[in-house]
Amino acid sequence: QVQLVESGGGLVLAGGSLRLSCAASGSRFSIYDMGWYHQAPGKQREMVAVISTGGSTDYADSVKGRFTISRDNAKTTVYLQMNSLKPEDTGVYYCGTRYLGYYTAWGQGTQVTVSS
Repeated sequence: QVQLVESGGGLVLAGGSLRLSCAASGSRFSIYDMGWYHQAPGKQREMVAVISTGGSTDYADSVKGRFTISRDNAKTTVYLQMNSLKPEDTGVYYCGTRYLGYYTAWGQGTQVTVSS
């Protein structure tokens, strides 16, 4: 079972940037698609960005052009570069491993707060 640990969250002013990291334990990191999800206060968790094993990416419309997902298989880490942050980006960000279309593990989340 892969274990995931997110980091990089914090408090930032609107328009600012943050880079989230998700470090995975285990040697099978490269077989998983990796996803970042956002859970705003009082709302359901929603997909932000996904990167496949081959490096293909997909983004929620709300973050296209602002966020970039990337992965480093050698470091078993996935990143989320977040630019031009908005107050509505506030919430907890989770990373997850996806295998054959199903999410198999989640991290504990990292809090992002964007103040206006």
